[in-house]
Amino acid sequence: MPRLDRARRLAPCFAIALAWLAPPATADECLATGQWYLDGGAPVAPDALMAELAERQVVLLGERHDRLAHHRWQLHTLAGLHAHRPRLVIGLEMLPREAQPALDAWVAGELDEAGFLEASRWHETWGFDPALYFPILHFARMQRIPLLALNVGPELRRRLVEEGWSAVPEGQRFGITPPAAASEAYRESLAEIHDRHPGGDDLARFIDAQQVWDRAMATALAESADDGTLVVGLIGQGHLTHGHGVPHQLDDLGVDDHRTLLPVTPDDGCRAPEPGLADAYYLLGDESAHEPPEALRLGVLIGAHADGVAIHGVGPDSVAAEAGLQEGDIIVRAADRPMVTPGDLTGLMQRMVPGTLLPLEIRRDGRVRELLARLPASSP
Repeated sequence: MPRLDRARRLAPCFAIALAWLAPPATADECLATGQWYLDGGAPVAPDALMAELAERQVVLLGERHDRLAHHRWQLHTLAGLHAHRPRLVIGLEMLPREAQPALDAWVAGELDEAGFLEASRWHETWGFDPALYFPILHFARMQRIPLLALNVGPELRRRLVEEGWSAVPEGQRFGITPPAAASEAYRESLAEIHDRHPGGDDLARFIDAQQVWDRAMATALAESADDGTLVVGLIGQGHLTHGHGVPHQLDDLGVDDHRTLLPVTPDDGCRAPEPGLADAYYLLGDESAHEPPEALRLGVLIGAHADGVAIHGVGPDSVAAEAGLQEGDIIVRAADRPMVTPGDLTGLMQRMVPGTLLPLEIRRDGRVRELLARLPASSP
């Protein structure tokens, strides 16, 4: 696999330089939480690791988007890297290139939080609670670290997937070139993800869309790394593991001086992460008591529509399914508020209280109907 080939080429230099710091755990020992480890399980001192990483072109910090502990880990790692190499840029998967002016204005101190969310169209383009990301955004603002929008918007992604790369002029796709072919292992992992989220695109379209994201993010990272700046990308771990996704596209773009780091929570069997998952990882303890309540979700795929918020898919056994929402419905009002953009619905859901009812006014087949969604109560 490409990941193993790259590991044979680069990992020995990385590991040899750092492995002397501590011996790996033996087979009957549990890895200690609150500790950095290299791929293979050898512990490494954080100061030595940060110094080595600061010499790279690109460092990729994985995340699960809804895990507060992952974003805290990212912030701590960013601070360590910045201390070693102040010439730093932070790339964000969360926002498309159209949001770059909002990011620039935020770093310049020209926007408050509400103004930034509006200017970046955060709720429409991302959907996860911005409170998870604001500590990192404020760190960048206070240190005047440039922020970089890595992604592309849904309309460009749709055109590239449906019409093909040759049909979209290079200037309209920000100079992004067609992606390198995905490995069979990556395609298999994407198929597993696709199977867990029925009701959306077919598999081929889903893989093509992931490839657009991977190539777009890798291109933005590579362009920023050209001038000697350390570029740190904050990206969902599904785009990073085993050298697939963004690392694979970086290699194809000629940027092979990169490292992937992941936060990992050990399983009940006290086993180390599987080999090849990342170049290094940080072992988190049980952070469940320090996580915010799980966000309330309708369980729908949504998009923009001239009359409101379009439903493109309904998850099985979801709140939406129980309420009677169907693919093709248009949500016109929710909680007696007009729904103009997908961000309106996302923002409303973030403010809803568990165990309450959400009145919905929808348009289906040209007729207006009223539905009632029952939101689950909080777990005791």
